[in-house]
Amino acid sequence: MDILMKRLLLLASLMLGCTLVFATPLTLKAGHPESYIVKKGDTLWDISAYFLNDPWRWPSLWGANPQVANPHLIYPGDKLTLIFIDGEPRLVIKPHLTKSPAGRVSPKSDAIPAVNLSLIQPYLLQNRVVKPELFAQQPLVMGGESPSKHHATSDIIYVQGELTVGDKFGVYARGREFTSTAGEPLGLEVILTASGRVTESGAISKVKLLSSLRETKAGYRVLPIEDDSLMSAYFTPKAAKLATEARVLASGQSIREMGKLDVVYLDRGENDGVETGQVFSIFKDGDVVVIDGDGIPVQPIDRTRYEKVLAELSSDKSTKMPDLYRGKLMVFKVFERVSLGLVLVNERPVRVADKLITPDSLIAGE
Repeated sequence: MDILMKRLLLLASLMLGCTLVFATPLTLKAGHPESYIVKKGDTLWDISAYFLNDPWRWPSLWGANPQVANPHLIYPGDKLTLIFIDGEPRLVIKPHLTKSPAGRVSPKSDAIPAVNLSLIQPYLLQNRVVKPELFAQQPLVMGGESPSKHHATSDIIYVQGELTVGDKFGVYARGREFTSTAGEPLGLEVILTASGRVTESGAISKVKLLSSLRETKAGYRVLPIEDDSLMSAYFTPKAAKLATEARVLASGQSIREMGKLDVVYLDRGENDGVETGQVFSIFKDGDVVVIDGDGIPVQPIDRTRYEKVLAELSSDKSTKMPDLYRGKLMVFKVFERVSLGLVLVNERPVRVADKLITPDSLIAGE
């Protein structure tokens, strides 16, 4: 299936997805505007946040309206007006049309995306999570025509293995190995350093580097370029509902705390039912407070060794406090056992091991 056909199928599925409605009614934000003029740089999330308490539910806000059959086709200058249909809020659109000097209507471009694509484009193109044993079997970069240890755009590199002339490959560096909380392997992060095309085939093939994201060196491996990574990243958000609990596995940039518009890895993937566009609420597990011998609650930081044991056990001497709401994230790329998500709402810093749940099952006060 070629890239054009994949794009068409993706667009068709998005248009169908935008007709979805949610069982619970939409809640308009206090002080919401009655209309809004779309500006350059807006996203669907940004616009919906002016009107909704839960901006991830934008398909309900405009999906049921035939004038906005596909919210991804909203452009700067369009006027959005809030109306009610059968008691439910909906946005209608008055298109902004420009005319050429000859008086003809000019085609519009730069439709408003779901989220800021510049934030996730590097991850769409560069990051993959694969089985370590699969990566170890891929053709190995042996060096290059240049005597330098590092290679960049236009350099010829040597790759061990007979590759097909004209085929395009990505050159990948080894990243982090991910494991579950139980120690079960989830996959190996591999990071794209360059792309290249095979110019000569043999026991040692030659590959000319066409682009370079960072320096390439011997020891890296080559994999075929993914067609899916070339697609535009438009998403229809939906509430995530998984059979098993998900957790924040790691940050995209190896930082301790993540905030709004940071990328995180999830410890669940395609095998667990995770799909692009799924929205999770992020929670920190509530602390366990232990009652000491004097009947005084002991906070986790002040526990004795004995009280730490009590906290780990089901005991009438320990009580779990409510989980603490952190924010929301939306999944934008899915691998077999791991996914990538973008933090879109952040009330408190997000950390590794935070819990990810269905956003409709939120505690009061979120």
